[in-house]
Amino acid sequence: MFYNQGYAGASAARRYAAVHSGSRTEGATPHALVKILFDELLLALEAAALAERQGDRMKVSDKQARAMSILFALESSLDFDKGGDISVGLAQIYREARRLLLVGAKDRSAGPVDQARDIIAEIAEAWGQIGR
Repeated sequence: MFYNQGYAGASAARRYAAVHSGSRTEGATPHALVKILFDELLLALEAAALAERQGDRMKVSDKQARAMSILFALESSLDFDKGGDISVGLAQIYREARRLLLVGAKDRSAGPVDQARDIIAEIAEAWGQIGR
């Protein structure tokens, strides 16, 4: 059955996403949890850029907030004692991605969001390679 996003479909979709997300994280290793964060971050960045191109300010705001939240979570999970220069480098990258998101929001432009996505995609790909 198809739902109209303007009626019950939006809340049903959110409930389904919450259940799906919960099942992905249940029992996941720390490495897998970070991969999930990267996956969700990339989805949020792509959706924010698309919404910006379509002029959907509500969705832009929602997806940018989600991306910011994930970027803060990734940065707060860094262990600077054990990670050393790698942790510092990742923190700088996460901060740059947040800066680009803010520029995109201020300028109402998808370009900076695309740049942030490209930066994160490179790290996410490397993280995925580690887990193989």
